[in-house]
Amino acid sequence: MSQEKVDRYKAQKARRHEIYKKEKRLLALEKLAGILVCAAIVVWVGYSVYGKISAAQNAKVVETVMDATAIDDYLSELNVEE
Repeated sequence: MSQEKVDRYKAQKARRHEIYKKEKRLLALEKLAGILVCAAIVVWVGYSVYGKISAAQNAKVVETVMDATAIDDYLSELNVEE
């Protein structure tokens, strides 16, 4: 039983370098995937904000024309009576 443990430990020790390389590669891929997800979110938010701002700037300005002759006549009548 003890010899099996020793043999297993020696086999694991012999492959330790390969195992570390594989773990480092997986960690690097996980970091890269996280960075790509964060970059995609930032780009999406930026594009959405840009779209809303450009739509607000390109909105048509509505001009309202008011006929104020009635108010002018009323005010002139008030001034005449004084």
